[in-house]
Amino acid sequence: MTVSIGNDHAGPEYKSAIVKHLEEKGFSITNYGTDTTNSADYPDFVHPVASDVDAGKVDFGILICGTANGVAMTANKYQKVRAGVCWNSEITHLTRQHNDANIICIPARFTSILQAIKMVDVFINTEFEGGRHKRRIDKIPLSC
Repeated sequence: MTVSIGNDHAGPEYKSAIVKHLEEKGFSITNYGTDTTNSADYPDFVHPVASDVDAGKVDFGILICGTANGVAMTANKYQKVRAGVCWNSEITHLTRQHNDANIICIPARFTSILQAIKMVDVFINTEFEGGRHKRRIDKIPLSC
């Protein structure tokens, strides 16, 4: 499985732990995030991740910032991206099951690293339910 990951200055420790966890499981990771806590602009790391997901180059994306809202807002500008802010396993499960999210957005200032890793595992292992949810997600993209 292939994954793109990106983060700003709030998430380098989270990213490192998640990358290590996924690599141990045999995942191929493309890392667009910063490795320092020096101030960084999150869109610079979001756009390459969202672009990979939008183009189908990866199976899913992971974005990390302080609240996860900025990265989600940016990623959701892409036509084929459904990025969801997740702060616990139940929200993560429902974001995949009901919304077929293809990017998980993790708020580093509101979750622990262990919780973030667990959410990534839930995200990966939850199937989209389809049915009435498919009808709804088909209505998300704008047709210009």
